[in-house]
Amino acid sequence: MVEKDTICKYFCFIESGILQHAINILEEEKTTYLALKNSCTSALKSFLQETPSRKNIKALSDCNLQVILVKDFKYLLENNTAFHRFYYTLIEKQIFLIDDYRIDLLTLSAEERYTKLLTNEAELLQEVPLHYLASFLGISNRHMSRIRKNIK
Repeated sequence: MVEKDTICKYFCFIESGILQHAINILEEEKTTYLALKNSCTSALKSFLQETPSRKNIKALSDCNLQVILVKDFKYLLENNTAFHRFYYTLIEKQIFLIDDYRIDLLTLSAEERYTKLLTNEAELLQEVPLHYLASFLGISNRHMSRIRKNIK
């Protein structure tokens, strides 16, 4: 969908599949977000400001996406009240998720973050390969295996 240092051209609604947002740190891919079916995603800053993206977004599985170009997106945002409300609600939810995620990284242990994921977003564990989940949780693959073994 977008590669680092390129401009994101699409705002997507994911009908099926999974999109991974990632950055590379010291040549290691780090997952920053996982977008699942029935959700929307984009490299939003790049998309809206038409500037190079600082991250990559790629499909982790076969995806069916509904996409909208920036000019159409901005037109809808300015001229369609329902779309404007939808977008406002979407952004509000994303801000809450980002805030919770950042606080969790600082206050919860890796085991607690995994348990929270297991409780609140079990579908991720079914649909996303474990090494991407480990990266998303900020832990190594080995640590993820130990946590899963201890929780079973």
